[in-house]
Amino acid sequence: MWLFMVVLMGLYYLLRWYQERQMVSHLRDKFVFITGCDSGFGNQLARQLDLRGLRVLAACLMEQGAEQLRKQTSDRLQTVILNVTKTESIVGATSV
Repeated sequence: MWLFMVVLMGLYYLLRWYQERQMVSHLRDKFVFITGCDSGFGNQLARQLDLRGLRVLAACLMEQGAEQLRKQTSDRLQTVILNVTKTESIVGATSV
């Protein structure tokens, strides 16, 4: 019984180790789209990913939040004004 549990635990940790080693290749060629970047988690995530060299499309609700984010980040980060509750805003953001 104990041997079965040890083997099962070993397989579990081997699988976890394998999954953690999986990486997305060519990250600098990919874009990350984040909504809610005016403040909070979205803003923090956008700035952190920009620091790591990823290209970020940051959707902000207000122009003031977008301008502040542009000042704090590199030119890899692009902002767009988006209100996810309005269809017109979504259509306008997708055409940029």
